[in-house]
Amino acid sequence: MQGGGARQEAPRMEEQPKGPEPHEEEEEEAGIGKLAFRFQRGFLAAQRLPHFPWADLEKTLKTSKDSSSLLTILQETVLHPLCLKYPPSVKYRRCFLSELIKKHEATGAEPLDQIYESLGDVLNAEETAQFYKSYLLPSGEAITLGESVAIISQGTTGLMTWDAGLYLAEWALENPAIFTNRSILELGSGIGLTGLAICKACHPSKYTFSDHHPCVLQQLLENIHLNGFAPDVCGCSPAKWDTQKAELTGFKGPKVSVTELDWSLVTKEELVGLSSDVVIAADVVYDPELMHALIRVLQKLPSGPDGKKAPEVYIAFTIRNPDTYHCFQTELDKVGIRWQAVPCSQKNIFPYDPHAKITLLRLFI
Repeated sequence: MQGGGARQEAPRMEEQPKGPEPHEEEEEEAGIGKLAFRFQRGFLAAQRLPHFPWADLEKTLKTSKDSSSLLTILQETVLHPLCLKYPPSVKYRRCFLSELIKKHEATGAEPLDQIYESLGDVLNAEETAQFYKSYLLPSGEAITLGESVAIISQGTTGLMTWDAGLYLAEWALENPAIFTNRSILELGSGIGLTGLAICKACHPSKYTFSDHHPCVLQQLLENIHLNGFAPDVCGCSPAKWDTQKAELTGFKGPKVSVTELDWSLVTKEELVGLSSDVVIAADVVYDPELMHALIRVLQKLPSGPDGKKAPEVYIAFTIRNPDTYHCFQTELDKVGIRWQAVPCSQKNIFPYDPHAKITLLRLFI
């Protein structure tokens, strides 16, 4: 016979809130890592601030419980070793940090001391006439360039990188076979982004950078040296460079040279002497006078009948004025140079303006 006492239930344990599963933490870390890389790539290249993935950052900050994601982005941008050694302009870093702080404060999270310390350092820094941009290659290697703060500096636009140069470099990285083990001549190299990308990633046998403005040539030489190349200098010998030029011990890479090339004076014999398999240029079709000088140079390139094989020619440019673009095509037709638009997959390896209308033409000399 059972007792008539009341039945006692086992005490109920309070349910503890479940933390994220291990795989969820890994996915979150991977997501933050990818976001940080997008910020890093854009920041080191001084990408325009509106083009950063701010919406994705806001979403991450709202869902995370601490400031670790923002600290990761800070470490991969403003505190990155490349930035500390070769910083973007003071104004750019200040605006970038201000935007980061604005996004962080909007979440109501605890202040992040490191970001305010970084802003304080930038506010106390002096702006200089020159700053640096670093472009990350798919291999992880970087191309670092000294550039001018002003769009027009010392009477030239050649002291900064333009979108068409980034576009052409990206296309070259997607089509390395065109450049591998071949001799390349670049017309209007500017400060060297396109050529340095090809030299580092496409393995040409020889690469000739060329330009005409003395200040551009000086900056070009310094950037080539900054990226680990010791170029031969032809036709231009800035005094400052004479003290810097030195062969790099154990360096294995293409033979690199820099030549001063005045499009209005260069001869056919000089161009033949450069012995180029491929000729490229970027953002050199924006002024009618410059356009006609370029076409005269193209006409002097080896064209085949004299036994010298005609080089492959590729010209990239941003279409700012459709009339200028059509005029260039018309002038090419007049002198019998055929042209063909070259498609590009636009993976955006480099952070150029996604809205810019850029085209690449292959010319048949």
